[in-house]
Amino acid sequence: MSEISTRDAARDGASARDAARDNARDNAMSVAAISSERPESDDNVWTRRLVLFLRVMALLSILKGLYHWAQVTGFVGGEDEAFENQSMAWQAATVYFAVIELVAAVGLWLATPWGAVVWLTTVVSMAVIELMFPGIYGGSLIVVGVEAFMLAAYLALAWMAARERPP
Repeated sequence: MSEISTRDAARDGASARDAARDNARDNAMSVAAISSERPESDDNVWTRRLVLFLRVMALLSILKGLYHWAQVTGFVGGEDEAFENQSMAWQAATVYFAVIELVAAVGLWLATPWGAVVWLTTVVSMAVIELMFPGIYGGSLIVVGVEAFMLAAYLALAWMAARERPP
């Protein structure tokens, strides 16, 4: 009988140690789950840079969209530059950009694929209007250059981020 009781005592001691170890592990995992420190890995550095770029472009899109709305509502410009005094093409382009820039800003901030598509649409639209229809906004090559630079930066970052995640 003493052999059985010794074996039972050893088993009880082992199960107590296992329970204590499981408890300690559970506590460590729950503390790790609520810990603000996350291990930083360099696995997705280009993806993080792409998201940062998208957020910056979202802020710029918000500013551009609000500027266009300010033109529509008359907060900027004098009476000579009032929305009603502009050509129909200028009015249509301004309303188009007032709406689409803010929609693009939301999608960019959320880093969604549709946000990037809408933003690319705004970039290409502005470049086309500046180049092909200079009578609307004046045909500024500086605006076209800035839009082309932002497009190239996006494409480069998207390419590098896609290379991080092999299929």
